[in-house]
Amino acid sequence: MAKYIYEYKNWTNFSWQEKDINTVFGQVRLMQGKIIGQMNTLGFSVKEEATLTALTLDVVKSSEIEGELLNYDQVRSSIARRLGINTAGLVSSNRHIEGIVEVMLDATQRYNLPLTEKRLFGWHAALFPTGYSGPYAIETGKYRTGEMQIVSGAMGKEKVHYEAVKPKKVKLEMDKFLKWFNNNNQLDPVLKAAIAHFWFIIIHPFDDGNGRIGRVITDMLLARAEGSGERFYSMSNQILVERKRYYEVLQKVQHSSGDITEWIEWFLHCLQNAILATENTTQHILRKAEFWKLHEHTPINERQRTILNLLFDGFEGKLQTSKWAKITKVSTDTALRDIKDLIEKNILQQTNEGGRNANYELKNFMLS
Repeated sequence: MAKYIYEYKNWTNFSWQEKDINTVFGQVRLMQGKIIGQMNTLGFSVKEEATLTALTLDVVKSSEIEGELLNYDQVRSSIARRLGINTAGLVSSNRHIEGIVEVMLDATQRYNLPLTEKRLFGWHAALFPTGYSGPYAIETGKYRTGEMQIVSGAMGKEKVHYEAVKPKKVKLEMDKFLKWFNNNNQLDPVLKAAIAHFWFIIIHPFDDGNGRIGRVITDMLLARAEGSGERFYSMSNQILVERKRYYEVLQKVQHSSGDITEWIEWFLHCLQNAILATENTTQHILRKAEFWKLHEHTPINERQRTILNLLFDGFEGKLQTSKWAKITKVSTDTALRDIKDLIEKNILQQTNEGGRNANYELKNFMLS
């Protein structure tokens, strides 16, 4: 059985091949600068909207990696409330979602504060407010005291993918990690994000939630790299897309004797793809901003505003009178009046599909 990286002496003196990562590292840094520059020309409300979208994606997708599906609207509403962003149609969210959002915002909005044991324990306790992970009781708000294996497969046919650092060594290893995290400022924060993610996952200090906290630490360092709590892309969303490769690389590099080039290279490419994916979202947000600019003097009631925003934010399924009535809690007659009013104002149009129920969509618009 190949040795794990932590079984080597001085295992945290990681090394990597500069020449192998330099090109993608340079591209990522350039792209980060470019996206911040683009966003800064867009105005405050558009930047707010982009940050809200990126943070929501981050929270939802980070949980999805662990097989947990969170309600997108609840997460979005929780973040909007905490950041003081005015958006229509906020919904209330449960304690579990509030806890996850709290952790993400603490890391990304207070990115310059030191990462301490106390802060990490607070994050962990917030992720598991009941002291349970699914049906299992876990140790919360403290380092694990039991062995940690990552296994897959049916009972009796389990396959061990990874065996983490022994429990009695966890605190020692975490003290070393936190000291490096808070004091090593010579390293570029983007490279530091890559190393911190790997290092934390190797220690696996908690009973559960290690992946989520590892990704939160990554986001904290990326916010430092950009010197801003504004987030315009989602690393967790991209890790979910590349999940298979993520685990493959981790499994391979966990047996390295100290050279983690392959991990850093994968991490930088993943980050590059995350930033590229944002360009579509940005176009989406820009279009919404342009629409409201075009209609700043058009009389539009609150119900209409709510539905129009939903259409821009990716409305599920077809828009029909009955759906309008249900969402805005009005009669179908009122819903139909709202819709007809927007058709007259050249904002909505009926789709070409036949059938019993008429469907409506946004009309293409151009800024003159």
